[in-house]
Amino acid sequence: MAKTSPIEFINQVRTETKKIVWPTRRETIMTGVMVMIMTTILAIFFLSVDTIFNAIVNALLSLAK
Repeated sequence: MAKTSPIEFINQVRTETKKIVWPTRRETIMTGVMVMIMTTILAIFFLSVDTIFNAIVNALLSLAK
């Protein structure tokens, strides 16, 4: 593996940094909204699954009494 000099490394970093395309303000807001929506949907899903499992476990425990 060839070693690069510090100057060459810095030049490569600058070249790669120029290729970065930042999202627009609208894209950032839309992504944030989608994350919030998906998080809410998943929270509701896991709450319902947990509630169902809790009911099943309580029903089974009541049979053991």
